[in-house]
Amino acid sequence: MSFSAVARKNTDTLDRRYAILGTVLIAPTVLIFCSVILYPLVSAIYLSMFSIYTPTLEGGWVGLDNYTSLLASGRFWNALGNTLVWTVGTLVLQIVCGVAVALLLNQSIVFRSLARSLILFPYFLSTVVAVLVWRWLFNDLYGILNHMMLWAGIVDMPVNWLGAMPNAMISIIVVGAWKYFPFVVIAVLARLQTIPDPLYEAARIDGAGPIARFFDVTLPQLREVLTVIILLRAIWDFKEFDLIWLMTGGGPINSTQTLPLVVYQEAFGLNQMGMASAYAVTMMIVMLAFMLIYLRQTRQKESI
Repeated sequence: MSFSAVARKNTDTLDRRYAILGTVLIAPTVLIFCSVILYPLVSAIYLSMFSIYTPTLEGGWVGLDNYTSLLASGRFWNALGNTLVWTVGTLVLQIVCGVAVALLLNQSIVFRSLARSLILFPYFLSTVVAVLVWRWLFNDLYGILNHMMLWAGIVDMPVNWLGAMPNAMISIIVVGAWKYFPFVVIAVLARLQTIPDPLYEAARIDGAGPIARFFDVTLPQLREVLTVIILLRAIWDFKEFDLIWLMTGGGPINSTQTLPLVVYQEAFGLNQMGMASAYAVTMMIVMLAFMLIYLRQTRQKESI
């Protein structure tokens, strides 16, 4: 056997061993993915085709009847509208406040290191604890917010923040933005620290002021990280459950009832696991559709 044939055989053997090693190394990841993502997804789609009683998990096949009933009900469209209002409202506040605070913390200010540490406090705070504190602040009888507004003469009587619309929706949007905007701050601040200083120097030489430098230099440099932030935060906010449930429980009269709350109530309140699965699958489809549209628009803008 020639030297070239032996070398080729050894190379093929080595490539085969590397292929086997790669398969062995990636197998745990594939197994975990199938266990925590693929299996629950397939199970939810399967359960949505049945009328299942939650305590016994028994029921009969109904096909697409759950989806037909879901789309024909006003409850789904009301919850979808509330979910979109909540998601867009809290996301806009998170981005605006997060970018503003990140720009401030990127400057040479007094106690900057301490401020950077404290800004993480809302994000690390337990949702239950945060909601309890905010419910005390919003209380219409002894809440400090109403007390200060009455003292300042802004209102003549206490405001019902969580029991009337649109106050309830505005309140949970504010609390959600306060709770999660530190994520935006950290991500944007990390990107700000990598923007080359010569870009700002060139803009100053051209006569650009602070506002012009922000829109001409800073914002284009933040575009990629903001794309990822908006994508992640939109997904997380769209499926937010605990904060809204603890703040208002979906009230008053379903005015803040979002799709995750409907899924929970269908599954464990009405004991209709099949309908709850249909809501969950529809929720996933709606979220996926919006994300695909967003990514398509983002890529089109980047290609211009």
